[in-house]
Amino acid sequence: MLITGGSSGIGKALALAYAAPGVRLSLTGRDKDRLESVAESCRTKGAETSHTSCDVTEADALAAWINQRDQARPLDLVIANAGVSAGSGGFSEDPAQTRRIMDVNVGGVMNTVLPAMDLMRPRRRGHIAIVSSMAAFRGLAGAPAYGASKAAIRVWGEGLRPLLARDNIGVSVICPGFVVSGMTAVNKFHMPFLMEADKAAQIILRGIADNRGRIAFPWPIGAGVWLMAALPDRIADALGRRLPFKD
Repeated sequence: MLITGGSSGIGKALALAYAAPGVRLSLTGRDKDRLESVAESCRTKGAETSHTSCDVTEADALAAWINQRDQARPLDLVIANAGVSAGSGGFSEDPAQTRRIMDVNVGGVMNTVLPAMDLMRPRRRGHIAIVSSMAAFRGLAGAPAYGASKAAIRVWGEGLRPLLARDNIGVSVICPGFVVSGMTAVNKFHMPFLMEADKAAQIILRGIADNRGRIAFPWPIGAGVWLMAALPDRIADALGRRLPFKD
């Protein structure tokens, strides 16, 4: 299996959760030292591990690495997890942040999933998981680019699911709430139902094993964002102005 964004947060927790004798893990992440540490921890659990610090926005390099790992052993599961957020500076993501968020969270996911699809379809087997977010269900003033990027890949993944089902390939879209990670560590506001990454990883593992189309958790936040998405704009806008901004 292959996991992007495997050096920290959910990606790291997933790598450690899947690591076991007979498992071959291919990991990529931005931080070379942290990625090496994760890979070594997976090896101590018996997994055969390969890793690279390839940037997911570099489509050709990433595709070449995915193809290389597939040649070593056909990939049965690809998890497009790499993602970034940004502080809003009390207003909103600035232009450079906005473009970077879209490049990584949308472009990086596409750069991961498209070559994986091309490899899996002729074999008529495999599973693709895309890590979106609870922020994908309603645009919020504190992080509009982040929410938009996660909404784009959520809808894309949901559309791919029935399409790839014809080739016997599963697709799961993962929509977590607040999970302990470097991304949430910088938040200065209260994060309801903040979950440890290893607990989130176990929920995701079970959802993928069951071939669930949407793996959304925890349910109280899910219920809240789904309700907010259904509210009239006048009410949703008023609520949105009360929500915290990322600094």
